Amino acid sequence: MFLLVKSLSGAEKRYFHIATQSDKGGKYIQLFDAIEAQDVFDEAALQMAVYGQYPVAGKKYSELKAYLYDALLKHLADFDAQASVDNTLKAMLLSIRSLFKRRLIDDCRYQLRRAKKLASTHEQFVTLLELLDWEKQIMYAEADIDFFDRHLTDIHAQETACLAKMDNLKGYETLFYELYVLMRKNTLKSEAGQRQIEAWYAHPLLADEAVCGSYKARVLYYRIHAILRHQQRQMDAFYDYCKRLLAVMESDPLLLRDETAHYIAALSNFATSCGYEGRYDELNDCLQKLRKVTPTTLDDALKIHRQYYTNYFSLCINTGRFDEGVTALRQHLQEAETLDKHLFERSSFYFQYFYIYFGVGDFSEALTHLNRWLDLPRTIEQQDLQSLARLLNLLVHFELGNTLVVDSLLRSTHRKLSKAGQLNAFEQFFVQALRQANQAATQREQRTRFTHSLQRLRELDLQPADRAILRFFDFESWLEAKATQTPFGQVVQRRL
Repeated sequence: MFLLVKSLSGAEKRYFHIATQSDKGGKYIQLFDAIEAQDVFDEAALQMAVYGQYPVAGKKYSELKAYLYDALLKHLADFDAQASVDNTLKAMLLSIRSLFKRRLIDDCRYQLRRAKKLASTHEQFVTLLELLDWEKQIMYAEADIDFFDRHLTDIHAQETACLAKMDNLKGYETLFYELYVLMRKNTLKSEAGQRQIEAWYAHPLLADEAVCGSYKARVLYYRIHAILRHQQRQMDAFYDYCKRLLAVMESDPLLLRDETAHYIAALSNFATSCGYEGRYDELNDCLQKLRKVTPTTLDDALKIHRQYYTNYFSLCINTGRFDEGVTALRQHLQEAETLDKHLFERSSFYFQYFYIYFGVGDFSEALTHLNRWLDLPRTIEQQDLQSLARLLNLLVHFELGNTLVVDSLLRSTHRKLSKAGQLNAFEQFFVQALRQANQAATQREQRTRFTHSLQRLRELDLQPADRAILRFFDFESWLEAKATQTPFGQVVQRRL
């Protein structure tokens, strides 16, 4: 119950208080208010808030908790019914049943027509089948055989078409969830996984959009294709399918309102694809769309915030707009204070915090966030991030002028990476370049050594595995900044 209360939005809490206005002062309302006031669950404090120093008799407290829990669920169902097509259709079905029971057939038909239109518009196929069954029951009850005979064929055709669309949609849902499981198990990156992806392309449901029998099927068709392209690192195709997915979703504003969570994911993926392709104007437009989405749940609000700022920070980093990034970072931290503390994970932003502060030359703040990032648990699969973290730690201490610390870190970094068999061609080059710069007697000599290292980097024939680390941090721009004594952000912008 504590988690349920904490999950409520402000509007939901207001609705609950209004709905229970007549019980104001009741013990279950006192319990609700006490839970709402707590940051950490404390059973004893809750009992004290409701009963004071008086002992609680028997099951009285347990019954109070059960009563509050049931009351919350009831009022939340009423609240959700205001904006839910599912609940509206359920209410209409109940109305049809009540009218039919009282032989009010004309009213029954009127409700039936309204419900069929709503169910068809929102592709509620299961409800539509139930409504078609009611249509037959009403005709049977009227005993108008001629009318029944004329319309039975049409009703059967509607049922057949509805079942076909349901079957088609279920096929896409099955494919999507199978792909999701394989992706989360991280099996698609293997050689066998890549062969499996190639086999998926031959699936009849993925051959052409024309195979899709509904709006929801088309949405899944493009989501599946986008995931497959991303898994094969076909970023141009990933961008294309993400863009087409958005076009499909936005083609029906009415159905789009039912797909808020999926729309947030689609916008986020398109923003990511724009970043991969360097389409920064489109990325910026996409982020403005994401910002304007109206969340329907707390989870939606959290996702909008996380995806907007994750992609916006990436945009600032990739374009060298670090000053803009700091402004956005402060706004992000202010907004984060209003989000659910149990759900918001600030740790997923630590690396971007580091990069933005590094970009504006606030190396002390950058080091703070780098250390927080370094303290996060790493898995064996994240060896590339462990190597990156060590190199960035060297960079920050170099920028802070900690010559002795850098000298010590250079020895330990080389020793640890070599011992683990991780020191690839780029890392070996960079450790050597930083060692030479750290040993320079004057700034002029240091600049000369950086110029020489920059030239060497551009001449290095790095393999894809060696270059992987460069996807995370722009080491080349940093070397150029040091060699030319130009701010890092300006170099990134010029190279872009």
